[in-house]
Amino acid sequence: MDAFTAGILQRIKVTEYELHRARQAGDVYTMDVEQAELEDLQRLAADHGVQVNAPV
Repeated sequence: MDAFTAGILQRIKVTEYELHRARQAGDVYTMDVEQAELEDLQRLAADHGVQVNAPV
């Protein structure tokens, strides 16, 4: 796995975690921010052929 792939997967993992925390806290603003970030990261990964597993 190259550095780009490892980095993007790590960023997705962290963003999914932060989104989960925001949902638990009921923080609508942070949920929106993290959801948008997650979508951007997933799009970037797809553009570069990086396989992203669905969150558990």
